[in-house]
Amino acid sequence: MSDKTMTADEAVSRLESGMTLGIGGWGSRRKPMALVRALLRSGIGDLTIVSYGGPDVGMLAAAGRIRKLVAGFVTLDSIPLEPHYRAARESGAFELTEVDEGMFLWGLRAAANRLPFLPVRAGIGSDVMRVNPGLRTVTSPYEDGETFVAMPALRLDAALVHVNRADRLGNGQYLGPDPYFDDLFCEAADAAYVSCERIVDTAELTKEAAPQTLLVKRHTVTGVVEAPNGAHFTSCAPDYGRDEGLQKEYASTPWPRFAERFLDGDEQGYQAAVRDWRREQGR
Repeated sequence: MSDKTMTADEAVSRLESGMTLGIGGWGSRRKPMALVRALLRSGIGDLTIVSYGGPDVGMLAAAGRIRKLVAGFVTLDSIPLEPHYRAARESGAFELTEVDEGMFLWGLRAAANRLPFLPVRAGIGSDVMRVNPGLRTVTSPYEDGETFVAMPALRLDAALVHVNRADRLGNGQYLGPDPYFDDLFCEAADAAYVSCERIVDTAELTKEAAPQTLLVKRHTVTGVVEAPNGAHFTSCAPDYGRDEGLQKEYASTPWPRFAERFLDGDEQGYQAAVRDWRREQGR
């Protein structure tokens, strides 16, 4: 068993333009933002992004890095529609495949099990089929003869996820109320990079938490990145909540100005810029 620790920049250096990249988390919750920021610092683009989208999608869209997006939604949670995503989509900046959340889940499950598709009832009778004319249906071969959507596998070249704790071998632990399907993103990918709030010894992962919290298994993980505050400004319960103030600043600020202030430097520069902004706001 090998030590899989690396920096965020080292993880991103293994990615390439044109890849299909899955990003874990949900909306503006436990997104691997330190890895997304590293991706923004790179020259990588022309990406197909697969995500239950939040500011990860908004930032990559605003920066012109997305060729195609596969998503169930793109939201900041407390702000219903991600504004930078919306601006990019309304300008026709990239192709969009928008599917029901359950269909998205079944696409990840199909990929994780290396199946070409899985049958699902979600989508039948809805406009999902109309706006995605490439989707097909299948008929049950059994007596019921029911028709299902054949949700294609969402195979990923790489996945980026963030968890609360991890060990150096790639076992990842969530401590909040929801796993957000991050294990499926890792299983659906050829390579998976897991950032975490803190790297701990393997024995510590189950010292005070149930084994069921060990969401991500080492055999699915390529690299582990220790990234304190690495989901900011999204939440990473119970370590911290969403930074609603900075999220509002992000949503209301033109992208070039936000990027210049917060994203021009490295991760330490980002955290320093956030501290400076908080002082200005009297926080």
